[in-house]
Amino acid sequence: MLTLALAAPGPEFTDFEVSRDHWKLAREADARITAHVGVGSYGLDSKLQEMGEARLLGADTTYIHCTTLNETEIQMIVDSGGTVSLASPVEMMMGHGMPPIQKFLDRGLRPSLSIDVETNVPSDMFNQMRSVLALQRIQAAQQGKTPMTTREVLLCATIDGAKANGLERKVGTLTPGKQADIVLLRTDRMNVTPLNDPATAVVANMDTGNVDTVLIAGRVMKRHGQLTYVDWPAVRRSVESARDHVVEKSGFKLPKI
Repeated sequence: MLTLALAAPGPEFTDFEVSRDHWKLAREADARITAHVGVGSYGLDSKLQEMGEARLLGADTTYIHCTTLNETEIQMIVDSGGTVSLASPVEMMMGHGMPPIQKFLDRGLRPSLSIDVETNVPSDMFNQMRSVLALQRIQAAQQGKTPMTTREVLLCATIDGAKANGLERKVGTLTPGKQADIVLLRTDRMNVTPLNDPATAVVANMDTGNVDTVLIAGRVMKRHGQLTYVDWPAVRRSVESARDHVVEKSGFKLPKI
């Protein structure tokens, strides 16, 4: 029931020896590795290339952002069998750089999608998918490349995410024998009427309001748009209490709304 993984700080934020030891520790525990690389100006020092030249990159690692990696580093990720996760809205919002969607597609590696910082951008996959679709389309138009289809972007948010977590044998597709992780989306809302192409409707038109039911490992966690095992008012009161405590300690005054 437990899957180990190590969210290493990454070579851009620690000394080479520290990152090397993090990689070693994860592999001794048979744990996948994730690392933020190519993060704005931090990614300009070729630190990942140093890791690659030391033969430390592998198929057990997922690289997040990658916006300012050099061409050699990008090729090293692909050649090592690594996976990539892009958080396009955050990468643009926080100034990390242009999401390298096309650079990886050119090398045959379709990226997975992630949120990164929920306090900066909406924490849902609809936002991520639309962002990647729009960005890749403009990159493709400028470079004379093939535009991604909505179905391909949907794969980025599903099976490619499972691969990036080493879980493609358990989740990511509706396949006999896999874990029953299922999201049921409403198609009777105005934003998808009339419904013609399901993949395009999901990627280009739907939002969180279309999520009717969610099953995780066969367990219903959301039904008719409502969470089934969460006392949301209690959660909200707890969060607001914690916020008020922090504000009181800091002396900061919240703006009146």
